[in-house]
Amino acid sequence: MRSLLLLALVGLGAQLVDGSLGMAYGVTSTTLLLALNTGAASASATVHLAEIGTTLVSGAAHWRFGNVDWTVVRRVGVPGALGAFAGATFLSRLSTETAAPIMSLILFTLGLYVLIRFTVAGLPRERVGLPLRKRFLGPLGLVAGFVDATGGGGWGPVGTPAILASGRLEPRRVIGSIDTSEFLVAVAASAGFLVGIGSANINFGWVAALLLGGMIAAPIAAWLVRLVPPRVLGSAVGGVIVLTNTRTLLRSDWISAPDPVRYACYLLVAVLWAAAVAWSLRRHLADRQVAAPVAAGQEGGAGEPVITSS
Repeated sequence: MRSLLLLALVGLGAQLVDGSLGMAYGVTSTTLLLALNTGAASASATVHLAEIGTTLVSGAAHWRFGNVDWTVVRRVGVPGALGAFAGATFLSRLSTETAAPIMSLILFTLGLYVLIRFTVAGLPRERVGLPLRKRFLGPLGLVAGFVDATGGGGWGPVGTPAILASGRLEPRRVIGSIDTSEFLVAVAASAGFLVGIGSANINFGWVAALLLGGMIAAPIAAWLVRLVPPRVLGSAVGGVIVLTNTRTLLRSDWISAPDPVRYACYLLVAVLWAAAVAWSLRRHLADRQVAAPVAAGQEGGAGEPVITSS
């Protein structure tokens, strides 16, 4: 019962982050399941089955708040579904001993990418409004879908920053479109896992717990996407994923690091993580101070020059 409650809370928290940032439900939930010694394929299958419900509710909520570009959903979601099915069947054929460290390495890489991407660069806002090309969205969806199924998450960490980096779609519509298209990815990945490992290897109680927490959080997150600073949230979530999967990798047969080395690595990651969150918060507050006078001047419309003291 305690595990189910924990999973429900994780599903709620992960969906709050995912719905407001466009990533991290899968990588956060899968990271926890791996920490509970769940097999890699079973963990990814559990998360993707739960995501069928959470992405459906999340997509509907984002559509309700005007955060969805349906052309992007179609052009990235269909190739993403193909990539997810291929990734699920590939992961299902690997042994648990081989798959667990591989998945943790993928999750570690994705978490490090999210941490660095949002801490250093924030969110690009240039070139908003220019069309996104099909030759860009198709391959992106295929790769992101494959990574998502094999890593237990990755649709958001791969897709969201890539589209944000193009600067052609405003951030809230990027997040809404990625979350909505993930429904197709979740369905395809789930089908691949059911074919590859069968339903007997999936804990449907865990699926229900993750689903319940995620469905409660989905409409709240779609509303919060207008309010929560994504830069700070991205740094915080990226750090969680990096720290947790650092633990898994250091304890794996690949490395088998002794306790002093592991604890030193944990401390180093925690210090860097805290510094990244503090830096992101500082930059967010600085950007807001710069933007406030500009917005006030636009609202006033007076057009007087701003006098500053040196």
